[in-house]
Amino acid sequence: MTIIVNGQARELAAATLDALLEALDLGGAVVATAVNGRFVRAAERPQTRLAEGDAVEILAPMQGG
Repeated sequence: MTIIVNGQARELAAATLDALLEALDLGGAVVATAVNGRFVRAAERPQTRLAEGDAVEILAPMQGG
């Protein structure tokens, strides 16, 4: 199915947000996630189902001043 990841369309077979992160080699990464503009906590990712056309944002924390 087509999922929009950080603004780019991707063809992925991931059914959940957790599976999507694994497919993108981000399974163990410390990231913030949102689906269709709604923040998704790390504990909710395995239960967060994805559908055709969903927009997923994945953000890594940045340090600096």
